[in-house]
Amino acid sequence: MGYRVAVIGATGNVGREMLNILAERQFPADEVIALASRRSLGQEVTFGDKTLKVKALEDFDFTGVDIALMSAGSGPAKEWSAKIAEKGCVVIDNSSYFRMDKDVPLIVPEVNADAIAGYTKKGIIANPNCSTAQMVVALKPLHDVAKIKRVVVSTYQSVSGAGHEAMDELFTQTKRIYTNEELAPKKFPKQIAFNVIPHIDTFMDDGYTKEEWKMAAETMKIMDPDILVTATCVRVPVFVGHSESLNIEFEKPISEDQAREILRSAPGCMVIDKREAGGYMTPVECVGDYATFISRIRKDPTVPHGLAMWVVSDNLRKGAALNTVQIAETLINRFLKKAA
Repeated sequence: MGYRVAVIGATGNVGREMLNILAERQFPADEVIALASRRSLGQEVTFGDKTLKVKALEDFDFTGVDIALMSAGSGPAKEWSAKIAEKGCVVIDNSSYFRMDKDVPLIVPEVNADAIAGYTKKGIIANPNCSTAQMVVALKPLHDVAKIKRVVVSTYQSVSGAGHEAMDELFTQTKRIYTNEELAPKKFPKQIAFNVIPHIDTFMDDGYTKEEWKMAAETMKIMDPDILVTATCVRVPVFVGHSESLNIEFEKPISEDQAREILRSAPGCMVIDKREAGGYMTPVECVGDYATFISRIRKDPTVPHGLAMWVVSDNLRKGAALNTVQIAETLINRFLKKAA
């Protein structure tokens, strides 16, 4: 017997990717339901070789649905998650709304799958920020061996992390530069084409942005509350794929070669690290892949036990849709098993 799965926000970038990944990974679903707001009612989305008509979230009865994969933003998550969970449907939410709720597990399956057990408190599981997800996949295997004290991370985040409108703005501005037309930034505060913007999400009182705060707070919740993280998050003119430069300080000694071997055998990690031109991964090359790619592993000589590295991943996949589906897979394998 299979499961009934609803994808909420099915017409968005991440929602469509969730449907793709459910089909690719042959998720054991008897029925997959595409949901969005009423303004998307009747639109069609692809699920494998099938076409699904989008239904309205506001009118849908979740009775008998096992899992809801939600990628509709914090507003709908706040309004609908508890109501859906009351119907006995486990909500896996991709927004930031529940991430720091102490009664909601924040999960990256390769890192803290056991914490999924906490879903019973509210019937909700949170998916972390895209930039956090790929970072902790790379950090956790090293932390288990040498214990991380501090992480300094600079991100190079693609525009797809800000949605359809952001991707359209990069495309439109790029064309207008060549035709000498007005660029007119709307989604971003400054020109994104042929530029970088050190500003993602809102500014906080301490000068950090909320995106930077999320990376620190979420890493502590997922991995270890004693890890210190300082982040600078930057939007770059790339359509899909987030990149990160990491400087990691450990409590114990760990060599470059040790780190490579540990990461090569770690779940979700792929080491591409040749010290030659092109011997590393870039965001263009990671699009459509499930892995978190790690390159440029080297000693950081500025601290007693330090390493530097480059981490790249498809933000629409591991950073959002894939991680959500992996949570659902772990949930059914360990907690929601149905009799055959």
